[in-house]
Amino acid sequence: MLLRRKDLAHVIWFLVVAIVSYIIGSIPSGYIAGRIAGVDIRTIGSGNIGATNVTRNLGKQYGYPVFAADFCKGLIAVFVANRLANQPTAAAPADIYEMLAAVCCVLGNAFPVWLGFRGGKGVAVSGGLLFALMPWAALIVMVVWIVLFFSTRYVSLASILAALVLPLIVFGLLRSGKMNEWSFLYVSIALTALIILRHRSNISRLLSGTEERFTRRGD
Repeated sequence: MLLRRKDLAHVIWFLVVAIVSYIIGSIPSGYIAGRIAGVDIRTIGSGNIGATNVTRNLGKQYGYPVFAADFCKGLIAVFVANRLANQPTAAAPADIYEMLAAVCCVLGNAFPVWLGFRGGKGVAVSGGLLFALMPWAALIVMVVWIVLFFSTRYVSLASILAALVLPLIVFGLLRSGKMNEWSFLYVSIALTALIILRHRSNISRLLSGTEERFTRRGD
């Protein structure tokens, strides 16, 4: 009976962390910003609710707060998972809950139940998650993204390539001793897969030469 209760505690806490993280990630910041501006952001530009589409079509006064909100969702999800892991009845180490929170938060951002599972592409929220989980890797990836973006002006290309090098960066940091949680390598691979999946249409446009470079409204 004791073993069964322990197993049940595992299941309950994993479900709590997964659901809470998904809900945090699914808060549609871009859609809310569009409604404040008097439009449905899903009907203009690329139709995506992410910060890039919001900035392109509504300006930085809306786009930058959306990016900040999505970034903070990642930070908050990891923080909440860590707090839950410290509860007396928690059944797993904090890093396990944090990794589960990271994946579920990005899933919530990409597939929010409130918008028919059509959400953002997970880049900003992944940035917040990375800074909460592995700040060294996050800093390096941020530098990679900035260099790629300002040299090409393609948000999608910068995001895709930064996502692709993330597992390599994490592996290098683990090998060098800057990080010691090898399980984070699997999280980085999962985040990379999700971001690449959400950028499939961008990849097609990049290959066909029809992807638009980034410009803000009024540029």
